[in-house]
Amino acid sequence: MPLRLPRLSTALLLMLAASPAIAQSEAAFTAADIDAAAYDGGDLPPGRSALTAKVQVLLDRSGTSPGVIDGYRGGMSQSAIMAFERRAGLPMDGAMDPHVWNLLQSYASEPITQNYTITAEDAQNLVDAIPTDYAEKAQMSAMGYTSIAEKLGERFHMDDKFIAFLNPGVPIAPGSTIAVTRPASPIRSEVTRIIIDKATRRVAVYNSRGRMIADYPATIGSDATPSPSGNHKVVTVAMNPNYTYNPAKNFKQGDNDKPLIVPPGPNGPVGTVWIDLSQPTYGIHGTPTPSQLFRNQSNGCVRLTNWDAEELARNVRGGVTMVEFLPPGVTIAEATGVTTAPVTTEDLSTSVKTPAAATTEAATSAPTATTTPDADLGYGKQDGGQNPAAEPLREDTTEDAADAQQPQDDPLSSALSDILPEGFVVPLPDDNQ
Repeated sequence: MPLRLPRLSTALLLMLAASPAIAQSEAAFTAADIDAAAYDGGDLPPGRSALTAKVQVLLDRSGTSPGVIDGYRGGMSQSAIMAFERRAGLPMDGAMDPHVWNLLQSYASEPITQNYTITAEDAQNLVDAIPTDYAEKAQMSAMGYTSIAEKLGERFHMDDKFIAFLNPGVPIAPGSTIAVTRPASPIRSEVTRIIIDKATRRVAVYNSRGRMIADYPATIGSDATPSPSGNHKVVTVAMNPNYTYNPAKNFKQGDNDKPLIVPPGPNGPVGTVWIDLSQPTYGIHGTPTPSQLFRNQSNGCVRLTNWDAEELARNVRGGVTMVEFLPPGVTIAEATGVTTAPVTTEDLSTSVKTPAAATTEAATSAPTATTTPDADLGYGKQDGGQNPAAEPLREDTTEDAADAQQPQDDPLSSALSDILPEGFVVPLPDDNQ
């Protein structure tokens, strides 16, 4: 095993995640700079950079979600690198190095960015604003997107501010052609085991053969209202659910002392998905603020980005998928017995991510990726329309109070056995880095 010096503790990663973005570098760069970005050693540069944006897209394609793609070297991206290292059997320090970079090249066959022409449909069903008060939310017809940038951000796994950053002076309006990233298409593979690590704020999912399918960043409870412990099962899934607020059973928000029904939508308290668990009132769900996953707290549930939650929801099975909340001191690597890089010829054609192309005829730069069609998993409507869970959703998700056809071989497994020269040792970090 190559020798590397550990650089970042879990506690430091979470501290970095909560650091204000205002302290980050804001040097301008373009989509072309992201595609051309090359790695020349050391960790990712501080602040926002084209290289970090490229790494985030490659992590997303590998099935190791960095959360939002925003170009910042922060806690979520570093936790994703740690998860990628865990999957590869490498020492887990959350820092970029030649091993990680070389393995990520397995997911770099397609361009990192693409052009997308905004359509009239992209401007439909927007709302002016989302109020914080639940009584005001309940008066709305839907918890819709508040801007085209927010809608496209979720489609391309980007922070909406990063869309503006990459397209200075370009109106985010129908008819405009903008540069966006080219992330993964959703994974389609049955998930039988979900492991939730509160310490690293990661959610790792596996198939029945023990193969890791994906790994997501998450908000997992809080000190005051921790997530449950032990093992539970997925009961059912609701896509685009409404939300039942009941102060007599859970929490009280503001002056609202009566039950309320908050309508569905991506900016609702549970985002676009609710995965109901056998532990009453607990679930895994989406969030209206994906960039805040590592800063927010929840009242016990597990929050993912809406796109990660939707991917997971389509792969779990009620009564089959087991959800394990790890006890303190136990890591995902220990729970799964990961020690060395896996070498396998197992067919992962249903679990390897491929880049997602822009979906309108106006998308111009990269060739269209072939993806597996969405399977009907018996959850009802997948897009739009109300589909409530069997029990009303009552978990406190208030966030304003908290600061296809796929390749026949697994690219990472192939890379692990082929891409690194025999005897390759990662250089020790430079003291000035």
